[in-house]
Amino acid sequence: MNDGAVRVVVPQHVAAAAALGLAASLVVRCTWPALAVGAALAAAGSAFVRPERAAFLVVVAAALGALWWGSTRAADLDRSVLLARVGWSETTAVTVTGPPRRGRFELRLPARVARFGRLAVDEPVLLELPLGRAPPQGARLEVLGELVRPRGPSNGFDEAAWLRRQGVHVVLRGDRWRTVGRRGGLPGLADRLRGWLGRSAARGLAGERRGIVEGVVLGDDAGLSDGLRRDFRASGLYHLLAVSGQNVALVAGSALFVAWLVGLPRLVGELGALAAIGAYVLAVGAQPSVVRAAVAGALGSLAWLTARQKDRWHFLLLGAIVLLAWNPYTLLDPGFELSFAAVLSIFTIAPRIRRALEGYPVPGKLADVVAVSTACGLATAPVSWFQFHAIPLLTVPANALAAPAVVPLLGLGLAAAVVAPLSGGAAATLAGLNGWCAAYLAGCARLVGGLPFAQIRSGRTAAALAGGLLLGAAYAWRRWRPT
Repeated sequence: MNDGAVRVVVPQHVAAAAALGLAASLVVRCTWPALAVGAALAAAGSAFVRPERAAFLVVVAAALGALWWGSTRAADLDRSVLLARVGWSETTAVTVTGPPRRGRFELRLPARVARFGRLAVDEPVLLELPLGRAPPQGARLEVLGELVRPRGPSNGFDEAAWLRRQGVHVVLRGDRWRTVGRRGGLPGLADRLRGWLGRSAARGLAGERRGIVEGVVLGDDAGLSDGLRRDFRASGLYHLLAVSGQNVALVAGSALFVAWLVGLPRLVGELGALAAIGAYVLAVGAQPSVVRAAVAGALGSLAWLTARQKDRWHFLLLGAIVLLAWNPYTLLDPGFELSFAAVLSIFTIAPRIRRALEGYPVPGKLADVVAVSTACGLATAPVSWFQFHAIPLLTVPANALAAPAVVPLLGLGLAAAVVAPLSGGAAATLAGLNGWCAAYLAGCARLVGGLPFAQIRSGRTAAALAGGLLLGAAYAWRRWRPT
């Protein structure tokens, strides 16, 4: 292997090794400092050997270093000071760190404890408050409440395990609370950006139309009824309510378009795109799909700025590294698994399906939707069954039916947010038009999701479907394999 080949291959190999090392930390917990020292020695030794061996040492260093880092982060997430105080009741200082979820009997909010009684602590909790007015994200509260353990397995969902993967080990069940301030700094800026984006994008809208616009723009489905949420899941359209690469691409593309429109240099446009991506991520939060897309978009802009070649596989791996380095348990998160399974299928399966559709009387745009929807449906079906014990069967027709409204809905939502500081009336007009897109999307979800055969919930039916798909894949491979 020559030096040029090594330079081309090593970045992908190093990124893959780091991602595997972080994932392996969930199985092999190793926090020995000697492991980090060994990784550093391997990286340093690569400077004194032939290029082939240097590449191997760098890959080993990346895997060992990532394993040590992931193990350390997982150990930090598993540590809890408040767990030993379950059953205690104290006046607690907490900060709300996310949007509220309204249950049947209580409000549930992600929060972070700063003080429990006289004990100074910095630990995330799930905050439960009585039904009523919900405190906004970023509010600092004084809560009189009791620490309890999270709920165990029930109806196929283990709340305690799900919360533990986020570093949450206790629930603070509050009886009385009052707001004492707002958080500042970068988190405070993120709260203000989210509030501005939510208010502006759905200005004047109410009910499910507002909930759908906020879901598409912010990835927050809290404004939807349980029935509509079930229809979105059953129809295979639920992914539209999660911030995706399409959102990030539109935000970055809009910044580049504005720069071109006013005659600014491409360099300024790329820097503006980076700033817009960063602001959007702050506003919507570190969801797996948006972090992955943001990393890819930011690296794409940096690649242009530095005149380096773009590599989508490298970008995908770096997105996984960022997420797993912050929290290795993200690997077990349905959002992470669905997002990366979908992107991998778009890279590998969708182009083959698109080529197979050539020659048929299918319009190009519709063929693209069919190819991507089919590929994503096939790749995410095992994840959907493992995580939710349900597989949507009508993903392709549902996405084809919803496709005309998706980009306009997202574009109008972001446009309303941009013009809101300049003209509230114009923002309300754009949001009103967007309400029709939201209503159409809700209609698609209800139409498809309400069909009796929209999704599979039977294990035997799922096994039969898997067998049929394997047979079909074997036939297609024999029929269309290159000779």
